[in-house]
Parts: sequence; C-alpha cells; structure tokens
Amino acid sequence: MKEDVRALAAEFKAFLRSREEDDLTPAAFTQAAAPSADETETSSAKDRLTVRFVRERELSHAKPAPLSLQETPRAAEETELSAPVQTPVQTPAVSSVSSDREVPVSAAEKQAALDQIAQEIRACKRCPLGDTRLHAVPGEGNPAAELMFIGEGPGFDEDHQGRPFIGRAGQLLDKMIAAMGLKREDVFIGNIAKCHPMVNPQNPEARGNDRAPNQGEIAVCRKYIERQIAAISPKYVVALGGVAAKALISDTKSLGALRGRFHLLHLDSVELKTPVKILATYHPAALLRNPGWKKDAWADLQMVMAEMGLKRPAA
Repeated sequence: MKEDVRALAAEFKAFLRSREEDDLTPAAFTQAAAPSADETETSSAKDRLTVRFVRERELSHAKPAPLSLQETPRAAEETELSAPVQTPVQTPAVSSVSSDREVPVSAAEKQAALDQIAQEIRACKRCPLGDTRLHAVPGEGNPAAELMFIGEGPGFDEDHQGRPFIGRAGQLLDKMIAAMGLKREDVFIGNIAKCHPMVNPQNPEARGNDRAPNQGEIAVCRKYIERQIAAISPKYVVALGGVAAKALISDTKSLGALRGRFHLLHLDSVELKTPVKILATYHPAALLRNPGWKKDAWADLQMVMAEMGLKRPAA
C-alpha cells in the first residue's frame, strides 16, 4: 500500500515538473526579458539621438536640391539676410559737360609728337624711296594749325633741302596762302610721300626727274601723314592735286569730280578725335603749267576762307 502511494506521488511530481517547464518557463522568460520603464525611456532617447545624428550627418554630405519656384522667394530672402553685404565700388562722377569736351593738348605737346614722327621718317627705309632720297621731308609749320596743305611728294628742291614746297610750286603756294590772309607759319605743309619719287633714282642731281608716288609707296608712307594730322588735329585739310586727294578722300574719282565741295576725312591708321573737313584743289605745279586753272583754285580756297571766317587782305 505504501509503495503504491509513493509511486503515485512520484508520478504527480513528474507531471507538475513537466507542466512547469512547458507552461511557466516561457512566461517567466518573457517577463524577465521585458525592459523596465526607466530602461525603456533611456533606450528610446538613445534611439532618437542615434537616428537624429545619422540624419544630420547624411544631410551635411548631401548636395542641395534645386529650389522649386515656390521655394525661391523664401530661399532668396534667407540668402539675402545671411550673405555679407557687398559694398559697391564708388567711381567718381563725370559731368556730361566735361566728358563731351575734348581734353586740350598744348602746342608744345603737339610739337613733341611731330618731332617724334619726323625722327621716324628720317630713319625710315620701309620702301625703295628711302634708299634713293637725299633728304627725307617730314613737313613743317604750326603744330596747332587749323589748316593743313598736303601734296603728293617732294621734288628736286625739297629733296636737296629736306623742306616741303620750297621750289617754284612752293613759291606759288606761299602766294595762295597769303591771298587767304594767312602766313606760311600759320599752317602746316606736308606730303603723302616723305621721300622724293624719281624717274631715274640713279641720278638724283638731274632736274625734271620727278614723278608721282605709286600706290605701293603711298600705302607704306601714308601712316606718317595720318599721324601728323591726328597730332595737329586741324579743322580743315586742303589736298593739293589728284594724287593727294584720292589718297586722303579714298575715292577714285577725278580731281574735277572731287573738288568744289568738302569731304569728311577718314584715316586708316589712326582715329580722329574731332571731325576734319577736307577739300581738294589743283596742285601749284599744275597751276604753273595751266594758269587758266588758277581761277578755279582760288574759288576752292575761298570756300575754306568762308568756313574759317577769313577775309582777303586789302591790296
């Protein structure tokens, strides 16, 4: 009897142990693994900090996305508030009167510029005329002249003395200038070509050896007369003869078609600061050969006189 009771008690204990392992152990494990309230709050804070840090780090390395049209005004406003203020550079104001007025250049400064050009002309060997000339002829006259006379090239007398228009044609030009109420010292006289063009360059001592400069010689030499015109800045230029007229007016018409009216001078190598009017007339050498043209030449000079406000001196 006692052994039966003991066996029954042992079976009951075994049953209870099996039930405790199957039913009670999971519940105990779940309860033990569940975090407390303090632990839950602490871990949640850590999680939030971790997530926030990761997001800020990712955003700091990310490229900014382009703003939409709706975001632009607000973004621009924030940029203007945060960006440093740029102070504009102040430039001195220039009045319209002083800016439109040409800066005056003294006669001494003009003479210095003409002297520099003359020095270059005397040293020039850019075309064959530089090798056959006796003297270069830069030109001469008033550096502040309002009127310039420009011919085609030096002749025999000019080549021997290095001065423009001093032969028979030059003597007639002096009379023409005097008839206008001026003196040679009041104007500037020069030529397109600065050296003597000769028919026979091997015989510079022969008279009647003159010729007009060709297109190649004019093209090489014209920069000098253009720089002289720019330095003097005259109001009027008288082109003496068809060669000078066509070169300066840049027109292939005959002298008869070009004369009798003013043209606006345009230069190739320099820019004129003020407009210059040019008028074409006969060369003094041509007037010596054709005295009947003197009346037309005088009519041309009277046009210049009227423009300049000159009166013919009393006889």
